[in-house]
Amino acid sequence: MPIIMRLDRVMADRKMSLKELSEKVGVANVNLSKIKTGKISAIRFSTLEAICDILDCQPGDILEYQREEKQTE
Repeated sequence: MPIIMRLDRVMADRKMSLKELSEKVGVANVNLSKIKTGKISAIRFSTLEAICDILDCQPGDILEYQREEKQTE
C-alpha cells in the first residue's frame, strides 16, 4: 500500500503510550493499534483530527505517501 502510517514515530517523539493516546482520543486501544501498524484501509477525519490535536502535529506527520514503482516488461 502506498500510504505509510508514521503514528508510532510521532508517538515516540511525544513520549506517549498507545494506552494514553487511546484514552485521550477516545478510540479503542485495539483500533488505535491497527492505525499505528497500518492495518487499516480507512480512517475517519474526526479520528485523525483528534490524534493530531492530542499529539500537536499535522496529518502529514502521521501519513506518508510512497509511490509504488511500476514494473517494466
